[in-house]
Amino acid sequence: MDMANSGTHHQSDSKRKKVELSQDAVVSIDRISNLSDSLICHILSFLPTKEAVVTSILSNRWKTLWTLVPKINLENNRFQKIPLSLTHIVYRVLALHRAPLLRNFSLTSYSPCDPFHLDTWIHTVIGRKVQQLRLHFSHSKKLVKLPRTVFTCKTIVILELIDDIVLDPPSNFQFPSLKILCLCEIAYKSEDSFSNLLSGCPVLEDLRVKLREDLDGATNFKIIVPTLKLLGIEFIPGYPRPHDYKFEIYSPVLENFRFCGDLGNLVFIEKLTKVVDAEVGIYAGHWVLENGLHYGARIFKLVRELNCSKFLSICPGQKEFGVNLSNWHVLKALLLVAPNLKVLVLDKNDYDEEDNRLCCIGRLDGSGCLSLLTAFSFNGYEELEHEAEFVKYVLNEARLLNAMTIKIYDKNFKESLLQRLSMIPRQSTKCVITVE
Repeated sequence: MDMANSGTHHQSDSKRKKVELSQDAVVSIDRISNLSDSLICHILSFLPTKEAVVTSILSNRWKTLWTLVPKINLENNRFQKIPLSLTHIVYRVLALHRAPLLRNFSLTSYSPCDPFHLDTWIHTVIGRKVQQLRLHFSHSKKLVKLPRTVFTCKTIVILELIDDIVLDPPSNFQFPSLKILCLCEIAYKSEDSFSNLLSGCPVLEDLRVKLREDLDGATNFKIIVPTLKLLGIEFIPGYPRPHDYKFEIYSPVLENFRFCGDLGNLVFIEKLTKVVDAEVGIYAGHWVLENGLHYGARIFKLVRELNCSKFLSICPGQKEFGVNLSNWHVLKALLLVAPNLKVLVLDKNDYDEEDNRLCCIGRLDGSGCLSLLTAFSFNGYEELEHEAEFVKYVLNEARLLNAMTIKIYDKNFKESLLQRLSMIPRQSTKCVITVE
């Protein structure tokens, strides 16, 4: 190799090494530390406070950044053999915290909490103009009484109370900013505690209520909230038979309704004309079957109240509500009280002919209840006599039907079934039938 080529090769190697070193240098740059304090605090706000505090060991600059995060999220470890004192941790964090405004304060404890300390903490976060307050006490030896200090907060927008908390609001208070309220399996001091709380929420828009298994302290609940737009109710009882309960609801501008669990007595004082989306999941316990009880009448009543909604989903959850050999006419009855229905999707449950408990109210012939239906889907169709009858019923009643989709298990009968369905007289000349 001549000297010229040798020199060129050496220069090429030198340039390559410089490029590699330059790339390594770029990779090693601490880009996060170059961000502004406000942006770093925003990133830290997505971490639990315990993890945010750990970042203080990174450098002198990071040492106090966590104290500027407008969010405190504390939880004691229920699985730790020698648990640290949650009381000490909360006092220490609140003392070091320097953010002038505290948007979010969340406290989760799996051990008893001293009322004096809890009241002191709540008083401190209220002084920081807290906007979202979440208190969760579980596995406590006794119920934790919600401090009266909470009811003096004027800035709170979101309030979540979970598990072993007893609610006893004062007779005269107001949450002028509260828009979202979540009450998850808490206890109530008296029958009036729930309604007294709602009376102090003049701008409430979102209410989620999950009842305790034993309905501790109350069985009658009044929701008189003219501003409410979303309401969710959940009650999944244990065994044996749960206590019955009642909800009286006045929410004329309600847009979204969610229900899940054992269907109690729901009374709507005024027709729900604004509801857009409604989801109902019925999960009755074994006591319903053992005592020969059914919820037919309550289901019909609830569907009538929700029949103005554009989207309505009903999940039966138990076989006694399923569509089976003896109660197809009941499905027709449900359709009768939902005259605005546009899309119907039917998933067939497994049959158990010895366990048909949905109440019967008579067959419907020529009811016209499917006058607005545009799409129908039947999953699990086997062309049994009552199934074929119902499909004919849909084709005869649905004047605006555009699409009918029939899904079968045995694909070998696809073509022959499609031919038979095509021969059924129908009201809609635009309806396209598909077999899958």
